[in-house]
Amino acid sequence: MPQLLDARGLLCPLPALKARRALAALPPGETLVVLATDPEAPVDVGALAAEGGHVFRAERDAGGWRLTIVKDSG
Repeated sequence: MPQLLDARGLLCPLPALKARRALAALPPGETLVVLATDPEAPVDVGALAAEGGHVFRAERDAGGWRLTIVKDSG
């Protein structure tokens, strides 16, 4: 089951910083879902994922963004 991080209402760089902390606590192969409303969150969280070699997907919904990171298993 994915870990959920609710970062709605937070301005960047806070969603990315909180995602970094949550991702560090996850074992390899696990999924982190970040809910965010800041329009820059997909850019910052996507960069965080790319930096770590993680799989990243951003989906827009009525409430903002659903950003999914699958932690690299290597």
